[in-house]
Amino acid sequence: MKITHLTALVLMSLSLSSQAVRAAEGQLLIWEDIKKSSGISDAVKDFEKENNVKVVVQETPYAQQTEKLRLDGPAGIGPDVVVIPNDQLGTAVVQGLLAPLTLDKAFTDSFTPSAINAFQLKGQTYGVPKAVETLVLIYNKDLLPQAPATLDEYYTFSKAERAKGKYGLLAKFDEVYYAYGAMASMGGYIFGKDAKGEINVEDIGLNKPGSVEAITYLKKFYADGLFPAGIVGDNGLNAIDSLFTEKKAAAVITGPWAFQPYEAAGINYGVKALPLLPNGKPMSSFLGVKGYAVSTYSKQKPLAEKFITFINQPKYAKVRYEVTKEIPALTALVNDPMIKNDEKANAVAEQSTRATAMPGVPEMQEVWGPANNGIQLGVTDKQPVGAALNDAVKNIQMQIEAAKASNE
Repeated sequence: MKITHLTALVLMSLSLSSQAVRAAEGQLLIWEDIKKSSGISDAVKDFEKENNVKVVVQETPYAQQTEKLRLDGPAGIGPDVVVIPNDQLGTAVVQGLLAPLTLDKAFTDSFTPSAINAFQLKGQTYGVPKAVETLVLIYNKDLLPQAPATLDEYYTFSKAERAKGKYGLLAKFDEVYYAYGAMASMGGYIFGKDAKGEINVEDIGLNKPGSVEAITYLKKFYADGLFPAGIVGDNGLNAIDSLFTEKKAAAVITGPWAFQPYEAAGINYGVKALPLLPNGKPMSSFLGVKGYAVSTYSKQKPLAEKFITFINQPKYAKVRYEVTKEIPALTALVNDPMIKNDEKANAVAEQSTRATAMPGVPEMQEVWGPANNGIQLGVTDKQPVGAALNDAVKNIQMQIEAAKASNE
């Protein structure tokens, strides 16, 4: 049915009117992640009672919320609070979607530094960490009763397993998301920092000596035939999962998203933080952080900010973990016996303290493709590691400049 210009104006008027009514009545609209609203239901009820306010919670895929907000916000039908991943922060701020928060230092200090830093940009805080996610090492206890402490030990173990027609450790070291853990702990980085501690997108560290050393080290897993050819490229994760669930691989580096599928496959597995590197440092990793943020289109920003600080008190965050199993970012809960005594949660929590939040600047979107291509060429010996990483950095710089020019 064709909508006339007059009809469109009427609909927009009704939407704006609805938003105004909600604001006048002290009602908040919250976008929560899919199948996660049950984790905050108790906190919502208590907030409603204490503040004499009605809170409406709608479930929306969290990775799509900023894009949806970009359309719904200006139309007057958007939420007051959204859940976003930290790697979307820069783009959301540039697009004017998020309101800066005024949080007490005692409150921000209650989160792990890497988690709260993930929602800070140019001296402003735009989100409150909800949950953290990062890579861990998962091993089959029946094939590997005791998980080695170092990556060198996994290399030696993998050589022995290949002699028996099986695989030891498998990982997607041909992609920056997985290789970064070695690069960061050996002196490499994505973007540097300026004198004020802000991300400097002109300083790209993917071809620095530490990065070259790390990729050269990881290359031996490929050069010595310890990884099957099928795990290189886009279908690599599926191949790794298949080999692990078929009990043809003893250990894998992956994320918490693999816990449920591995359990369903009947694998008796254990989970550890990532192993130590030859320099004695533990492998780092990228930290993914989900956080609550306030829409810049909200008519009730102070109340919305009060809501997200209220529901992130330790007692409510603890309930949320019990219901959703999302690992909280509060320091008090990381050290709570509930987490400490859960092998999977403890491994994620421990690794999260070693992890680095993915840069939340828009320029990060220009990194993935060139970086993955350069690392893949290097580890598979299709190009010298140094040359491959140099080319990757040049391509990233060109893409950043192109994106900048298109926005001017």
